[in-house]
Amino acid sequence: MNMNENLKNFSELRYGLFVHYGLFSLLGRGEWVLNREQIPLAEYQQLAGRFRAERFDAGAICDLAVRAGMRYVVLTTMHHEGYRLYPTALSDFCSKRDFVGEVVSAARARGLRVGLYHSLNNWSDSPDAVAAVEDKAAYEIYIRNTQTRIRELVTRYNPIDVLWYDGWWPLNAAGWRAEEMNAMVRAIQPHILFNGRNGLPGDFATPEGHLGSPQPWRPWEACMTFNDSWGYHVGDHNWKTAGQVVDLLATCAQGCGNLLLNIGPRGDGSIPEESVRVLEAVGAWLKRGGAEAIFDTEIFTFDLREKGDYRSDWNSHGPLTTRGRSLFQLVRRWPGEALTIAGLECRVERATLLGADRPLRFTQTAGRVVVEGLPAESPDPVCPIIRFDCDRSPSLYLTGGLRVPCVAHPHYDPCPSDIAH
Repeated sequence: MNMNENLKNFSELRYGLFVHYGLFSLLGRGEWVLNREQIPLAEYQQLAGRFRAERFDAGAICDLAVRAGMRYVVLTTMHHEGYRLYPTALSDFCSKRDFVGEVVSAARARGLRVGLYHSLNNWSDSPDAVAAVEDKAAYEIYIRNTQTRIRELVTRYNPIDVLWYDGWWPLNAAGWRAEEMNAMVRAIQPHILFNGRNGLPGDFATPEGHLGSPQPWRPWEACMTFNDSWGYHVGDHNWKTAGQVVDLLATCAQGCGNLLLNIGPRGDGSIPEESVRVLEAVGAWLKRGGAEAIFDTEIFTFDLREKGDYRSDWNSHGPLTTRGRSLFQLVRRWPGEALTIAGLECRVERATLLGADRPLRFTQTAGRVVVEGLPAESPDPVCPIIRFDCDRSPSLYLTGGLRVPCVAHPHYDPCPSDIAH
């Protein structure tokens, strides 16, 4: 498979599981705890002696990903703390148990793609990145150590699908010798994809904590936390609901991007029950018909200022996605026994409530479609979906006025907007 095919396949994965795990999980105060609390390094390194991970089960993690409807897994092989979740000949600060190998094998056995996260920054290395900034000789050693570490990783685990760089402080692409770094990795694994976190753009963009399709479009993957923390935090209970995860998935589907949703196992390796419950609920929703509206979709986004080539618009009931001649209304806010959608620039030939698999009664006047005879209460506990089969590729267009002007005009905002959509 060539690089273009790899990138196309990656762009169609849509939904993946990010796993942040390391010594920080034992403390339960987030993955940056060594830095944020300025714990003496010698004290922090003693955590390695307590790291039993007796409930870490790679098969169970990958089974959860499958039940959730995900198609790939990304594991932190080494976060900024410098502790490696695999045996290495390069440092004693590592696990003797090969967690990375277990996850790679379990993922492959279940048909999941595999990405390995690896931090460039390494707080436990000597010299570390701070010394590399301060001293030229230390910099040369640090860069050599970094490349040696990455070479060992991609040689040991071959093949993988994605090398997920992170922690590029304090250097840019030239400082990291990123072109040389990527060439070295590609010489070992020619098929591999890179994200853009060694200072180069990478093969795909990685917006973090937000969902924004790059303009102009290129392959992208939004990485998002399940609560407000990447690594396990005992006090963080701000879990996303199944409906909120569906919103994230729909936004990625509209922009033809992927959602990489994170879990942070506890120090013993167990997964917080709230994460399991919601992931399974979303997976069940995908099986009930949600997958049709999320996977293999087309770009269906809009701009506040320009109509341009955009085909979509915002909607009061929830997100819209499309594929071919089908328009999917994800009804996150159920309106009751009738639903109206306006601004259509196509004719609707059939309307179907997914899951019920029965046609719905509707009328269309110009671009306004009214669906009637719906249940008074939401028929799905997560998100009902109505599919409109149209006479052509669906598009919608409304404006800030009550009708669309017959002359050139701004879409919604004549000035740059500070409204987030």
